[in-house]
Amino acid sequence: MAHDAPTSSARILTDALRDSLTRAQEQVNGLVLGKPQEVRMAFVALLAGGHVLIEDLPGLGKTTLAHAVAATVGLSFQRVQFTSDLLPADVLGVSVYDAATRRFEFHAGPVFTQVLLADEINRAPPRTQSALLEAMAEQQVTVDGVTHALPEPFFVIATQNPVDLSGTFPLPDSQLDRFLLRFSLGYPGAESERALLTGADRRELIAQAMPVLGQDDVSALRAAAAQVHASQALVDYVQALLARSRQHPGVRVGLSPRAGLALLRAARAYALLLGREHVLPEDVQALFAAVSGHRLVPEAEAGSGAALAKAVLHAVPVD
Repeated sequence: MAHDAPTSSARILTDALRDSLTRAQEQVNGLVLGKPQEVRMAFVALLAGGHVLIEDLPGLGKTTLAHAVAATVGLSFQRVQFTSDLLPADVLGVSVYDAATRRFEFHAGPVFTQVLLADEINRAPPRTQSALLEAMAEQQVTVDGVTHALPEPFFVIATQNPVDLSGTFPLPDSQLDRFLLRFSLGYPGAESERALLTGADRRELIAQAMPVLGQDDVSALRAAAAQVHASQALVDYVQALLARSRQHPGVRVGLSPRAGLALLRAARAYALLLGREHVLPEDVQALFAAVSGHRLVPEAEAGSGAALAKAVLHAVPVD
């Protein structure tokens, strides 16, 4: 695949900011052991302005990853445990009548933070799940007809258990589409597991962790990620993947143009994290399953969206 050169030779990241980004990833990798690719994908979502859905068994570090990222980037953090009786007001906030002023005062909910951990999101009923839709898509919430802006940046890390589905409410396609990436952590390797068993408590280490980045740094990194160059040939490759997904056997609903935009945003951030200012096909390939697996709708008995995503990827050659 040919790559036309970026139109500008100016560097999009200063040495100091690039060094801080490297140290931030190193710190999170020191807290979440043996998962460098998954840690990188969490940073991809943060830099691309997206959100993450981590689907895995209990006890594999989903919450640890969310806490570690929040502590490292120096952003405000809130955790909401989603349950069957959780109400939208428990997430968004509520207007309370103040007798002294004779008017309703808005009391902000935990969604008014910069990093929100939505733990076991599929245990809440659809009405509460949908309360996050506007927040994730528009970075604002509307309560009693009044729109309230959320902090900048706003980053959601949601978790769900794919095995214990009793008492759960599967996320609808519209909600899944709000997540830039969906991935699993999986069991740690033997060496990492040994270090976890014999090392300090992860919660204590996270509590002691010092921020490596700040709000202004995250804003600068997001701006830099948006400037990473994607050649016309690279865009052709992404478009070919989209087209293939709409006609691949076993796929009932293929990828939308919005999914293609999400893939390009993620690939730009991925390239930046690897120290490049241009996107390679390998960046798209590394992220394709995580970006598209939850957006593909399979036909009955056609396998999972993730399996179909891998099949689509293998079916499209890199010219």
